[in-house]
Amino acid sequence: MNAHYMNYLDEIEFRMEEAIENLDKRLTTVRAGRANPHMLNGIMVEYYGTMSPINSVANITVHEARQLFIKPFDRSTLKNIEKAIQEANLGVNPTNNGEMIIITLPELSEDRRREYVKQAKAMGEEAKIALRNIRQDGNSKVKADELPEDQEKKILEDIQELIGKYNKIVDEKIKEKEAELMEV
Repeated sequence: MNAHYMNYLDEIEFRMEEAIENLDKRLTTVRAGRANPHMLNGIMVEYYGTMSPINSVANITVHEARQLFIKPFDRSTLKNIEKAIQEANLGVNPTNNGEMIIITLPELSEDRRREYVKQAKAMGEEAKIALRNIRQDGNSKVKADELPEDQEKKILEDIQELIGKYNKIVDEKIKEKEAELMEV
């Protein structure tokens, strides 16, 4: 019993952990009025004919609470970095001073904050859907294995406990993000 039991739960818990890590990554892209290098994640810059992640062609630092400095390792890429940031439609205006790109984030309006909270909540909902799919997948595998009834029942209960635990984690993360977003 134990080998089967642990395999199911370990695999399901591992996949649920991945869903939470994915949520964490996605939440870092939701801006909270403070400069955060993660807000540039996913921006690709043309670097000698190859598309490269912005953080592999430049050093990104937070200068003040609402300012990011993007200093390229190779100054000849400044224009390409500036262009990539503009095309990413982040709602910011990059300033090129010849040495680096400076992004100053505007103060967030109340409406904008609420919009970001909605965005974060939607991400939380998507994470919960992913968790439910993982649970459903796990339940199907357990039922397909035709285990003794008591063993099957115990594993299904434990899977249900796992989803409860991970749904709580999602709720906490969304609540934290909401508090961060609404903080003026």
